Amino acid sequence: MQATDPVLKRPAPQAAKPQTRSPRRALMALGLGLALTVSPLAGVGMAQSVPPSFADLVEKFSPAVVDITTSSIVAAQSGGQMQVPPGSPFEKFFKDFNGQNGQSPDQPMEKSEALGSGYIISADGYIVTNNHVIEGADDIEVETFGHKTFKAKVVGRDLKTDVALLKVESPDALPFVSFGDSDKMRVGDWVVAMGNPLGQGFSVSAGIVSARGRELSGTYDDFLQTDAAINKGNSGGPLFNVDGEVIGMNTAILSPSGGSIGIGFSMASNVVSKVVDQLKQYGETRRGWLGVRIQDVSQDVADAMGLASATGALVTDVPDGPGKDAGILSGDVIVTFNGKDVADSKALVRAVADAPIGEMVKVVVLRQGKSVDLDVKLGRREEAEAQTDPASDKAAPPAEPQTSVILGLTLQPYTDEMAADLGLQPGEKGLVVMNVDVASEAYTKGLRQGDLITEAGQQKVATLKDMQDRVAEAKDAGRKSLLLLVRTQGDPRFVALALE
Repeated sequence: MQATDPVLKRPAPQAAKPQTRSPRRALMALGLGLALTVSPLAGVGMAQSVPPSFADLVEKFSPAVVDITTSSIVAAQSGGQMQVPPGSPFEKFFKDFNGQNGQSPDQPMEKSEALGSGYIISADGYIVTNNHVIEGADDIEVETFGHKTFKAKVVGRDLKTDVALLKVESPDALPFVSFGDSDKMRVGDWVVAMGNPLGQGFSVSAGIVSARGRELSGTYDDFLQTDAAINKGNSGGPLFNVDGEVIGMNTAILSPSGGSIGIGFSMASNVVSKVVDQLKQYGETRRGWLGVRIQDVSQDVADAMGLASATGALVTDVPDGPGKDAGILSGDVIVTFNGKDVADSKALVRAVADAPIGEMVKVVVLRQGKSVDLDVKLGRREEAEAQTDPASDKAAPPAEPQTSVILGLTLQPYTDEMAADLGLQPGEKGLVVMNVDVASEAYTKGLRQGDLITEAGQQKVATLKDMQDRVAEAKDAGRKSLLLLVRTQGDPRFVALALE
């Protein structure tokens, strides 16, 4: 069964088909011994010479790179199975006819195989790969560069970073590689990718770091972008620096065709190594949890709040949790966490995840222009995500039927009767956006009918007069914009609108 990979998603492991090749396979020459003529630029020094060959690196470290074959039992595909569109009135009938999973009760099963890559990180047989390489597998087989095969078991896996840790048992010590510091990699540094692309067997490609800090779709994403060729089957394989240290794990590609076009993504080793350490120790991840919702501080938001710079993480909501217990408030800007400056929301998320669970950490916030020091005892994110949100306060806000147009927004006070339509809880307070002028800045910045504005100028608003007063106060203070806290289907964010 040929696996497919969506654009800008995890490249699916290469499906294994004995004696066949992918119809999209294209053979391309890859020159590893590069002759390069460089025209020096005034004032620019060459920090690193072009390596004449990567052969020594490949010879030394390739024994630790492995091919991974997974197999699972799935229902055989049948061209005669009846299909109906989702939502069709006949859908239930055909589900009953074909079985609960849309399959005939006596439908034959078949064995599906797929290929990926990985690398050994210890002499006693710990192996790192992508979670999507082994997800759903009934059987995992690992083959070393020396053609030794082992049955592997899953030690642990993390869906958020797409990392999986495997273990094989070997009577002899196995060759292994070590993690390097991905933070030291610079755009333009040489890198070497190893793995099993398109089921061809062991293969090497070389390139440079094209970009750093790429984010695809995960909360903890920190990808190195590279032009070293990465294809299906390379998933889970290592990306080496010129010293033979693993500084990334090949994970995803951007491609309209499914093949390499020189835009590949490797999860940074500083992310992978921390996850691997936890999987090895606990069999699962244990990340710190602050319990606040945050967003980046854009320049217009910084101007509206009177901040000196657009840095830090802006708190949009504080549900029950460690942050609320420590006194963090919506509208606070977290500028320091555990002794380190916070550049943006992503930096805070990673810092919190790496912080010790159950211990007190120092948090510094900017509140109404003043610095406030707080002590927070962090919880565990995995436990928090397993819990349901508590019911909200049931107190009903005062209802006012009139509307008013302010900053291009037609506003009306919120009532409990609107809760179901807006995806909100009864008892909320604020102003509902009934219409948005398409020529207004509010429309450009994404405000839409049904949004709920709960704060303006970092003060609560429940009536139209509240909103009018906040606008007047901001103008009197000489501010050029007004900061709004907006909830869309319950999700909060801050938006700064220029004052007319």
